[in-house]
Amino acid sequence: MNPKIIASKFTELFDKEAIVVKSPGRINLIGEHTDYNEGFVLPAAIDKEIVIAVAKNDSRECHLFSYDFQESLSFDLDDFERMQGGWGNYVMGVVAQLQQAGYELEGFDLVFGGDVPVGAGLSSSAAVENGVCLALSELFGLNLERMDMLKFAQKAEHEFAGVQCGIMDQFASMMGKDNHAIRLDCRSLEYSYFPIDLGDYQIILCDTQVKHSLADSAYNDRRRECQEGVEAVQKHHAEVNSLRDVSLDMLDEAKEDMSELVYTRSKYVIEENERLLKGCELLEKGDIKGFGQQMYGSHDGLSKMYEVSCKELDFLAGFSKSSKSVAGARMMGGGFGGCTINLVEKSEKEVFEKEIATAYQEAFGKELKIYEVNVTDGTRVVANA
Repeated sequence: MNPKIIASKFTELFDKEAIVVKSPGRINLIGEHTDYNEGFVLPAAIDKEIVIAVAKNDSRECHLFSYDFQESLSFDLDDFERMQGGWGNYVMGVVAQLQQAGYELEGFDLVFGGDVPVGAGLSSSAAVENGVCLALSELFGLNLERMDMLKFAQKAEHEFAGVQCGIMDQFASMMGKDNHAIRLDCRSLEYSYFPIDLGDYQIILCDTQVKHSLADSAYNDRRRECQEGVEAVQKHHAEVNSLRDVSLDMLDEAKEDMSELVYTRSKYVIEENERLLKGCELLEKGDIKGFGQQMYGSHDGLSKMYEVSCKELDFLAGFSKSSKSVAGARMMGGGFGGCTINLVEKSEKEVFEKEIATAYQEAFGKELKIYEVNVTDGTRVVANA
């Protein structure tokens, strides 16, 4: 989104200059449901972004305006609490975290809006939280470290938005780097950047426009099943803390101590970590087609072994696999809806987009939303908005 739109709306509402921050959504190239198993993920920040404009107002009141919802909200710094849902929680959650950490804030005026699609699994909430955190750090001279800001943003999501997310969303949005993916170790939070030189390929997201009600309960079930797998292996290897520590040989050794379902779930996680590490090697070599094969393997595992896909996602991934112009594709995110991520030849992308949208409409009677995205820098202050 053009920062000038938000900056001019801010001037119109509050008649003063503002600090302007851009904060991106994120994709995850490979490594799904590995985060809560202390494994690896490979996210990247994308050029679908939230823009935030903020300035002091010499009071204890905070006045917020959502450009996308065309709604206003005010709260008092000395007396506020989380709302029953709503976008205000993302801002108030960050304010609460900063205050709890002992930072002195004053009243401020804030306008935000953007083009991160809501509900598509691109982490619009993390983008808002990160952006608010950096904006307030700049506004009040807090000089916060990026790692601290993304942790404040994650805690805001937990305590005010009420979503017990892992660290990946906030991390990818805050720490993103132009033309690079981030290999993040979800145990230690050590990370390294991997160049994404896609050359002739474009990242295209296909949004199913569905969210099946299974998602929340299934997520909790999968966490429990993975823990059961860990406990079974611990009978043979006491040093094991998570599936991150388990090899396929160790899992096979403990197979008799777990159900077939728990074995299959655990095997998926172990193999997904291996696919990710192999995928990073392929990216370093610039082997996009090889990386794409790891993506297809990821989708098959998520669909057949981890069982978090749905007929819409499987249809889209299957369509992509049958297309010569696609190097790789898979479902992205928690599952049961959301997007597939596809690596498509740039010269064929218009044809691909038209054909997959038509096929989806015929199969499900639903419009397919399609987003072309590029990898960009993380949350940052924008000069001269």
